[in-house]
Amino acid sequence: MNIDRIRAAAERLNGHVRRTPLLSSPFIDAIAGRRVLVKAECLQHTGSFKFRGGWSALSAMPDAQRQKGVIAYSSGNHAQGVANAARHFGVPSVILMPSDAPQIKIANTRALGAEVVLYDRATENRDAIGDALAADRGLTLVKPFDDPDVIAGQGTCGLEIAEQARELGIDRAEVLVCCGGGGFASGIALALAAEAPQMQVRTVEPDGFDDVKRSLASGRIERNAQSSGSICDAILTPAPSELTFGILKQYCGAGIAVSDAEALAAMKAAFDRLRVVIEPGGAAALAAAMFHRSEIAADTVIVTASGGNVDPSVFIRALQE
Repeated sequence: MNIDRIRAAAERLNGHVRRTPLLSSPFIDAIAGRRVLVKAECLQHTGSFKFRGGWSALSAMPDAQRQKGVIAYSSGNHAQGVANAARHFGVPSVILMPSDAPQIKIANTRALGAEVVLYDRATENRDAIGDALAADRGLTLVKPFDDPDVIAGQGTCGLEIAEQARELGIDRAEVLVCCGGGGFASGIALALAAEAPQMQVRTVEPDGFDDVKRSLASGRIERNAQSSGSICDAILTPAPSELTFGILKQYCGAGIAVSDAEALAAMKAAFDRLRVVIEPGGAAALAAAMFHRSEIAADTVIVTASGGNVDPSVFIRALQE
């Protein structure tokens, strides 16, 4: 896995992916005590950065393999990214989703033409179910983060961050990335190591589901004790993969963990001050910038608003709190 693979993915994504903006607000800067720039991937196709990885993976497949169809497992954002890419290529997609995923994500995935198969994330193994379905139907499994082409696609966001920072005259910053399995963070870290080496990637996870933070601290892969229980559904994963952790431990600084309450407060700030809608997991990095000031050293922080696919009831709760 290297920068050449990310640059190749950027060529395949050219004309298909949005160059999302870097947003700012003096009110958020005041709360954070430093300059904060928000990379609004909530404005990406399908409402999250996951479209990048989905398109990258499908566009890298030989046509004969792609025509047989693809399968993915996801709480919603990777599901929609893969389903949308499959629709554009005119191939079938099967998406394995947890039964407690936000209803808007399940509905949107079906609306994109995917066959949705639900499972219980507390009692069933999604990897085993996905492997069995792929073998039975001859589908190609597009993993949510443990896939070089998916990581390469997510890394194109890092290329954009480096380019946009240069346009603003910024060469030093801490880049806070919402993190589940680590595909987004590792892709961005690889891209910035090549294009903006004075920028440091930091992973951000929910309290109680900070497997990457603990893995970075111990130097070995740590697993979460539970699979559900945070409002940040988009970034709840059991553990990083060998592939993503290998990249993260080489290029990333210490991880940060945020509370559900902080994520909700960041959602409200993003709407009030930037007029963008962010889901709880997508607001984790902004929450870290706003409420974990002492854990950050840089004068400038770039945060990923990684997704905006939130159920209305959860969004209303964020605005009311």
